[in-house]
Amino acid sequence: MNNTENIIIRKYEEKDLADLIRIWNQVVEDGVAFPQEENLIDESGAEFFAQQTYTAVAEDKESGKIYGLYILHPNNVGRCGHICNASYAVDREARGLHIGEKLVKDCLIQGKAHGFGVLQFNAVVASNIHARHLYERLGFVQLGTIPGGFRMKDGTYEDICPYYHTL
Repeated sequence: MNNTENIIIRKYEEKDLADLIRIWNQVVEDGVAFPQEENLIDESGAEFFAQQTYTAVAEDKESGKIYGLYILHPNNVGRCGHICNASYAVDREARGLHIGEKLVKDCLIQGKAHGFGVLQFNAVVASNIHARHLYERLGFVQLGTIPGGFRMKDGTYEDICPYYHTL
């Protein structure tokens, strides 16, 4: 795939579930970005994606192939319930093609559309340079660094960098 102009971001549908689970599990298995350690299966994946405030997919409008996804949900409750959180996953074969940027931009729109005032990332791994540069380019502000806040797949600890963006 070399033409990302054909990539659209849309709300996920049940027919997308196998692709969402496959792509999500790739990131979990990499063990360098998501805090989850357990892979999703059909039942847990269906429940997980349905529980989100919004789940979106990056789809090639010509081929119908799914290249990525994001989930959007409250970061907290009550008096902090206006702050949302999101996670992004791009298929290994499509990384570096700016699909993540399309996902994040759409997520900013959907966060506001769903009544949130702030999008906060709690645990961006410090070595995830591509994501960090993207977030900063899109106007996210880093809140600091939490030393050793993420346990990598190999058992070592990496710093995490919380970010936020006002919607």
